[in-house]
Amino acid sequence: MKTLFIGLSLVAALQLSAQQNWSGNTSPSYDELIVHLKKLDQQHKEIKLYNMGASDYGQPIYLCVINGHRDSSQTFEKARQSTTILINNAIHPGEPDGINACLIWLDQWIRAGKPLKSHDGGDLPVIAFIPAYNVGGMYNRSSTSRANQNGPEEYGFRGSTKNLDLNRDFTKMDAVNTYTFVKIFQALDPDIFIDNHVSNGADYPYTLTYISSMKERLAPSMQALTYAHCIPTIKDYCQIGNFELFPYVELKGETPEEGIIAFNDLPRYAMGYASLFHSLSFTVETHMLKPFPERVEATLQFMNAAIAYAIGNADRIEKARKEAIQWSQEQTYFRFNYKLNEQEKDSIRFKGYEATYPIHPITGLAQLEYNREKPYEKYISYYNEYLPQDSIAIPKYYVVGAQEAAVIKNLQLNGVHFETVQDFHKEKLTCMVVKSYKAPTRPYEGHFKLSEIELVRTEQEIMLKPGDIIIPTQQERANFIHAVLQAEAEDSYFTWNFFDSYLQQKEYFSAYVFKAQIEDLLSKNPELKKSYEEKKALDIKFAQSEWDQLFYIYQRSPYFEQTFMRLPVYEIKD
Repeated sequence: MKTLFIGLSLVAALQLSAQQNWSGNTSPSYDELIVHLKKLDQQHKEIKLYNMGASDYGQPIYLCVINGHRDSSQTFEKARQSTTILINNAIHPGEPDGINACLIWLDQWIRAGKPLKSHDGGDLPVIAFIPAYNVGGMYNRSSTSRANQNGPEEYGFRGSTKNLDLNRDFTKMDAVNTYTFVKIFQALDPDIFIDNHVSNGADYPYTLTYISSMKERLAPSMQALTYAHCIPTIKDYCQIGNFELFPYVELKGETPEEGIIAFNDLPRYAMGYASLFHSLSFTVETHMLKPFPERVEATLQFMNAAIAYAIGNADRIEKARKEAIQWSQEQTYFRFNYKLNEQEKDSIRFKGYEATYPIHPITGLAQLEYNREKPYEKYISYYNEYLPQDSIAIPKYYVVGAQEAAVIKNLQLNGVHFETVQDFHKEKLTCMVVKSYKAPTRPYEGHFKLSEIELVRTEQEIMLKPGDIIIPTQQERANFIHAVLQAEAEDSYFTWNFFDSYLQQKEYFSAYVFKAQIEDLLSKNPELKKSYEEKKALDIKFAQSEWDQLFYIYQRSPYFEQTFMRLPVYEIKD
């Protein structure tokens, strides 16, 4: 096992944290944080703080880089050519553990002499961390918004200035913050991505649990790297500091004894987004009921473990990512809409507390409590398999209309390569026509997100125009392209309402005029006449409604608009 600090054992290095201001029950405000990092930037040439762009609060989002170069372009070039770790803090500013952990790490590293190699000669990776991602939430400080959390004394708020949960925004990209994050991520192309959080939920002894990328979404090389090598190695590393690592406790029922389930890391989440680009991705979840200093220490140890893994396995990581990129380009089917397989389960040894249900003195009702005086260790059910509900043959190209400027901008920012149509011409394309969908009655993250989508794919002559884009699917960003452009996929642009205007009919007919035309229309279309008469004979309601009958014929006539329910995303199969 490679250690990080020259001249210091891991344990000794970790003990340094107790001597730092950042190890108490306070976490810095945004201004305090940035002032401190600017001082480190000025004092140490190995530490650089870059203003990476705007937030929706108006204050910038910074990136702190260790082992980079003087300017950001040189740093990003180095990052893409060598092993790189990106750590994201305060996407939920009420969960500031990662902020303090990164500050302690910097203090330790400086005190250790700023080593760029481990004891046995491994190179320090490029380490980049976003000090505070949700800037607006950082400024919205209090000591009450996290009702059940044990410290720190003050912290930020979960929502952004626009009251968005930024950890639901990585495909829809509503927030200015997300554009800045994408800029950072695509510039660094991190080999390892860590998103630091604090969990809610059941009580148990573990200070920190982790979420890893859902194995079914990963290329074989990344699946093997993550589960057969990276996680076991990180667990071994953490045990050196007497720190036990356990998967995230997402309950199947009311308590852990009823089983836990693996997390479905959809592309809307930071970790799910990172996985689309074949990064080793983790979400760190410290436990809300543990004291803040203890949670910070656990976050620090996980970071050190990830850094040590990067030092010792740079070639292995690079090889797995290259294979994953190649694999994703060679796929003939895109699978999506993953659902938990409740018929299959593993067993996992779990440390927990006995659940009791005493009567609450105020409500008079049974209340769940975990008795810390009665710990247990036993095997529980672990549901960790997801099955794709749908798949689609991958086209050779996608075509997106020039009018969809926001979509094209998002694709471009995410590194998608495409060609731009230069002139007007017709081409036969596969069209996605919406047959049905379900819309909620209440918004979710600023959208009435669509689900249960059914499409009909038809071949049509489409007039292409200057500015339309043609996207080859055999490219590095293939996973991302399918995730956002396949309309039925869980977090596609269609589900997030980018194309809602195409779901509204624009032209209609005057019934008294159209009635005079239907005899001629039916005589020229025997198949339409047959289907109309069959429906009239079988559907009493239809037979009694003049409007329904006229609309049925109109909808199948040349007068009906071809663009209704037809999405501005097309496929070219070959």
